[in-house]
Amino acid sequence: MEKIDAVIVGGGLSGLACAYKLAEAGMQVIVLERGDFSGSKNVTGGRIYLGPIMSIVGDMFKDAPFERRISRERWTLMGDDNSISIDFTGDRYKKTNNSYTVLRATFDRWLADRLIEKGVFVIPKYRVDDLLWDGNQVVGVKAGDEDIFANVVIAADGVLSFMAEKAGLKARMKPKNYALGIKEIIELSEEKINDRFNVDINEGCAHLFIGEVTKGMFGGGFLYTNKKSVSLGIVVGIGALMEMTPTIEVHTLMNAFKGRYEIERLIYGGELVEYSAHIIPETGYRNISKLFGNGIIVTGDAAGFALNMGVTVRGMEFAIASGIFAAETVISAKTANDFSEKTLSLYENKLKDSFVLKDLSTFRKLPDFLENRALFTLYPKLLPDILEKIMFIGESPKEKIGKQLWAEVKASGILSMKTLKDIISIKDI
Repeated sequence: MEKIDAVIVGGGLSGLACAYKLAEAGMQVIVLERGDFSGSKNVTGGRIYLGPIMSIVGDMFKDAPFERRISRERWTLMGDDNSISIDFTGDRYKKTNNSYTVLRATFDRWLADRLIEKGVFVIPKYRVDDLLWDGNQVVGVKAGDEDIFANVVIAADGVLSFMAEKAGLKARMKPKNYALGIKEIIELSEEKINDRFNVDINEGCAHLFIGEVTKGMFGGGFLYTNKKSVSLGIVVGIGALMEMTPTIEVHTLMNAFKGRYEIERLIYGGELVEYSAHIIPETGYRNISKLFGNGIIVTGDAAGFALNMGVTVRGMEFAIASGIFAAETVISAKTANDFSEKTLSLYENKLKDSFVLKDLSTFRKLPDFLENRALFTLYPKLLPDILEKIMFIGESPKEKIGKQLWAEVKASGILSMKTLKDIISIKDI
């Protein structure tokens, strides 16, 4: 039975990063991608944090097609028909922030092409149906009538990861463990983007929205500027969506979001060139799968490596790091000629020593905190309403600001014991 060193199921960032490092070590590796090409099915909003991974990627991203370096952060609380925004930037931040917007269809395809140049077979339109076993050891994958044997299988097949399920490493999660992401790519000229988002050439803006954008359900909106387009979308919890009464169709949320004055002015004159949807892991540390077994390792979204921190959303750097650590583990396993669970446990140790599991563990209580509906209903609406009352000048004489503010706060119910508990709970996240 002829075996290659590794077969990687999934041509996203974790799978490609793993293949890159294995190829550098001279190992035989095949990447199997179900989509038309690597990146064709990806709906990520489009931001990658390079800071945590710069020391381990080597030359992997040399001349990479990054879109814009983030120099401006915005967060918007959306009420029913008003909003309030925080705009953060500055010379120091522009110089030190090391995150970029990316178009994953472009970026992943570019990285796959680099692998092909290194002699790696990256095979698109290739659906893997099952794992191959020798006793309790995974020894390859089955695709239709074809069997591909390998010393180790890397399950990098995305959030639902049928490979991890078939290996018994991942239980099928509940709807509340996932969110649905919808993204549009809207073309705009470079000049319009620079002007509308108050950024310079090659500088970008990351803008997150919370509140009415999801009609009070868990989730939010996002907008990232690319060189000549913007990535615009929403994320909404599947559990919250299923419990919503009356039922809301997700595409109506997206249309309503685009129709808001705040968004309409930013995308006016743009041309829609891409529309896509995807499932996203949302439960963080507590629902990470078992990460390895005999002859198999799980990486990226398949393992559950994603972190929604409310003010930032992370995933790409986790995917890349996990792919690299998986490759390093496979290289060590080949040296020992042992691909058992015991040897592959090195992978988890590497993750524990890195930012991946450390950050996910640090913020393990965030999913519980973000289940609080007040974060998407009461608070996003309260601040814009208060500010509007204070700033509005009508026919009647104005009351003192303090008196007006106190009246609005009392009427809102924000002085309740529940709100006090919400404030106290912040210390635990």
